[in-house]
Amino acid sequence: MDVNEFQQWVKEYYEARGWSKLDIFIRIGFLAEETGEVARAIRALEIGRDRPDENDGSIQEKKQELVEELGDVLGNIIVIANKYDIKLDDIFQAHQEKLNKRYKELQE
Repeated sequence: MDVNEFQQWVKEYYEARGWSKLDIFIRIGFLAEETGEVARAIRALEIGRDRPDENDGSIQEKKQELVEELGDVLGNIIVIANKYDIKLDDIFQAHQEKLNKRYKELQE
């Protein structure tokens, strides 16, 4: 599945559940929450959580948790992009151009 297909899939999936109707400020809150969960997953991978009430999974399980949390962040970003009719391709291109312009000395 390419990025455009995935963006469309997320749009349809979230719309079918009514999740796309949420106020944009609620969506931003969800994005912040999911970003925190990415931080938690990375901490578990890098230094551990050191909590007796949590199962200390394998590296593969911890990595899978990170994959899932990154997916949640991406899902929220896509919903925000869709709200404003922005294609992920355009985001990728704009980000690449911004960095290339900002750090052009590294390209020489």
